[in-house]
Amino acid sequence: MEIKLTKQRMGWQPAPAKPSTATKNQIADQAEPLIAEFKRKCVLPENANAHFNYLVDIYGRWRGKYFYFCGKYHSASPIAISPEFETKFARLEYMGEDSFNLAYMRHTGQWFELFQELSLDKCFNEIKNLPHFMP
Repeated sequence: MEIKLTKQRMGWQPAPAKPSTATKNQIADQAEPLIAEFKRKCVLPENANAHFNYLVDIYGRWRGKYFYFCGKYHSASPIAISPEFETKFARLEYMGEDSFNLAYMRHTGQWFELFQELSLDKCFNEIKNLPHFMP
């Protein structure tokens, strides 16, 4: 008796929600107070010790259905590969009207999703209070 295996077929999946330009602008505007608070706490004046990287700016940026919180670092070291670089430390994935998945960047370079389907205010509160979301 022979058992025949069939190919697995991909079923129907709904298209992911895409934020409109107006929604993107509204969310970016609502993120500005949180970004300003992070700047006050984390961005330092130019570092006297040139051998270490230091944070010079924090900003938000959209890419597709994701809103990223990014940090820009400078390095004045003579052995630095690049004088400045960007890292992303938090990601909001737009899932629908006032519904977001919240993830942070692990030390391995992989995104790790901590929360699903949170409101925007709850996402900002978690970013502000949890240590996972430090730039």
